[in-house]
Amino acid sequence: METDEQNEDFQRLHQLIAGTDDVKGFLEGMTRYAATSLSRVAGARIECAVTLHRRKRSVTIAGSSDTAILLDGVEQTLGDGPCLAALETHAPVLLPDTSTDTRWPELTANLAAAGARSVLGVPLNLGKDASAALNFFAMQSGLFTAEAINEATVFADMAGQALRLAVRIATADLLAEDLKTALESRTAIDLATGIIMEQNRCSQDEAFAVLRNASQNRNEKLHDIAEGIVNNREGARETTSATHFED
Repeated sequence: METDEQNEDFQRLHQLIAGTDDVKGFLEGMTRYAATSLSRVAGARIECAVTLHRRKRSVTIAGSSDTAILLDGVEQTLGDGPCLAALETHAPVLLPDTSTDTRWPELTANLAAAGARSVLGVPLNLGKDASAALNFFAMQSGLFTAEAINEATVFADMAGQALRLAVRIATADLLAEDLKTALESRTAIDLATGIIMEQNRCSQDEAFAVLRNASQNRNEKLHDIAEGIVNNREGARETTSATHFED
């Protein structure tokens, strides 16, 4: 059964989607909120970064702070650690203490030098094409209790759902913008074709051929040629010779 806090987290994530213009903005807000949520459970400050893994390459794409991005970047540079292990195992992976853990000696040495004492990697489910994980960092050991790990896992599940939705919305917006641009381009070409038909007493195919030849001869885009014709017609309407393309 969902708790009031989990319902609040879910609502907050969807508010982030509605309140940001792009996926990057959502990710930055998500990591800040994840850090705040886990800090509340742990009783001390927790940092969070999100790592994206595609085509055998992992990269830090957002963080709750510059410190989180820096710490996560250490693991991605070395290519091994709890976050990447979580991606491989599809389960949370804990590095309980950088001063005693021996699984990733180079990583723990670098993290300890940067002040991080404990790390928790939690995978996000994004589907088949990509995977991601939340990487939580604590400046002291003992904060990632069973309760904290459970909270991080529940949050990651909601975050994965919200991120998939954010990506779908962003993709739909891009497709809509592409369609709008294509329609605007098509409209300009159709209008220019009509102007050439009227002024040259020719068929639609012949008018379009005139446009295409002008585009090739001038080494300009067909849409730009069409827009020039339409603008000239709407503006001055001085002469019809501009549409004959004698060049």
